[in-house]
Amino acid sequence: MEYVFNHKQVVLNFSEKFCKTEVELLNSDCFFDVLNAFVDSSYKSNNQVNLTIINLFDKQNVVKNLINLFKHLLSFSIKEIIEHENTYKEVLEKKDILYEMVQNLYNYWRKLERISLTFSKSNYEGLDAQSFIEAQSKFNELVLKTYRCISEKLFGMNFSIYRQLPAGVNASLMLSKNKWMGQNSPYSFLDKCNAIEQILIRPPFIVYTSKNKRTGIYQEVKKNPIKDIAKDFEPAEYFCYQAMVGSSLTYVYFHRDYLAMGISICNLFEFVPVSIAKNKKPDCIYIIGANYNKDSVFYYDKENDIYLGIAPHNETIDYFGYVKKMMLTLYNVKMIKQGNLPIHGACVRLTLDSGQAKTVVIVGDSGAGKSESLEALSNIAGDKITSSSTIFDDMGTLKLENGNVKAYGTEIGAFVRTDDMSSGYAYREMDRAIFFNPDRPNSRLIIPVNTYPNIMKGYNVDIFLYANNYEKDFENGIKLFDNIIDAKEVFIEGARFAKGTTQESGLVKSFFANPFGPVQKEKETRKLIDTYFDKLTDSNVKIGTLYTRLAVEGMEHDGPLLAAKDLLKLIEK
Repeated sequence: MEYVFNHKQVVLNFSEKFCKTEVELLNSDCFFDVLNAFVDSSYKSNNQVNLTIINLFDKQNVVKNLINLFKHLLSFSIKEIIEHENTYKEVLEKKDILYEMVQNLYNYWRKLERISLTFSKSNYEGLDAQSFIEAQSKFNELVLKTYRCISEKLFGMNFSIYRQLPAGVNASLMLSKNKWMGQNSPYSFLDKCNAIEQILIRPPFIVYTSKNKRTGIYQEVKKNPIKDIAKDFEPAEYFCYQAMVGSSLTYVYFHRDYLAMGISICNLFEFVPVSIAKNKKPDCIYIIGANYNKDSVFYYDKENDIYLGIAPHNETIDYFGYVKKMMLTLYNVKMIKQGNLPIHGACVRLTLDSGQAKTVVIVGDSGAGKSESLEALSNIAGDKITSSSTIFDDMGTLKLENGNVKAYGTEIGAFVRTDDMSSGYAYREMDRAIFFNPDRPNSRLIIPVNTYPNIMKGYNVDIFLYANNYEKDFENGIKLFDNIIDAKEVFIEGARFAKGTTQESGLVKSFFANPFGPVQKEKETRKLIDTYFDKLTDSNVKIGTLYTRLAVEGMEHDGPLLAAKDLLKLIEK
């Protein structure tokens, strides 16, 4: 198939069709469909600028006539077209309005999620030997050239200022196959899915989703749901992102309707190309957008030793949080089974000006102020901290090694709420961030913060804190616990004031502040908490509460700043 187009997305198959000239672009079926959708949207929105031009044509042939007019404008001046084609005389007499309509069409195109696909070892006519990256650049240049040629003819002169906007595609995928399962495997129907070999992104990469917050937790089922989706599964419509989630190889199969969200994983979890993952059985599988008429669930396939997650194809999961949190749930359940303790929080490795290094872990559920406090710390520390390395920003794992508690990361990036970060944070990261719903409440961005080898080194924990975002009368930013029993009670209670980043509001509690694994495996996790807290105490790790005040009205920025000041004092001790 040459392309797939819907109301928010266009997916171009460059291996099937690759336009090399302006005329080929205008003659393409995809351009016809995009222009037709633009005309329809003009009627629905009652855009008078667009309709002034559109209504000059016969309604049944308006798209065809506009394409022919654009092709004439590529080769001839307006005067020449009027002299030889009386059909367009009335339209070109309104060339100023036509110019505005062309700008609106261009903006309509650029607001779509535009993604190209290239299949390695392709037998199709099209891209052949052209390099993957070069093809995206050439297509971008072609769209710009076509737009500028038509616009300048209508404008009456060449532009004085040119903006090299990403006018072609936002992202591109190089695809192949990865048949890792046996013929009789219950997962064999996945072998025809397209697996990602390379990813190219043109920033700023902006994704709009129908939801802007996540709801609920994932329930474990006792029967493998894989057979429920296999019979109606269309592998050509799915793509596989191979990720390292912590130490686990995870295959995320996502429907093309969630393509932009699937691509966004690359800023958060380490990507494993097909050339490396080929023929390797994964530890975890997550299928997003399956033909499944139940809520999202997970299952442990003991026979194949695979942790499986399923999310249905509907608008309720159209938010990146549903991608991220299921991947982490699968991993955390696996870690608990192996005797490791999943931590919902943030961890940073700091090197002081004295040369001493400290590892700080801050535990807390969504909106507790973990990332905000650490960002404030980096802003106030100055020369006192010579380097800072984020080991995890949202989810990590504690492991016992040679009698020491070590912290490991799961993600190479951070999925942060822009409203809670310092002014200008999003703009500073624009060149490499992926943005979600930037003009809506709870807008987010994903940004890489570390490399995979660094987060997997394992670091001895020095300071272990619980992020309290709601208490406002406490004078200090940090209070250390006098005994381990009180400490465990606070951490297990998992209290926070919910800020609306999920469906919760007000003061809520979540077991161990982690609904992604520990809640589902509470009995096993309680045993691990006893073991790890005893070991933290034996190792003289400082355990306490960090008062971020993030949910206290008027303290959204000053709260984390005050907490960071006391944290810096504790680190320097």
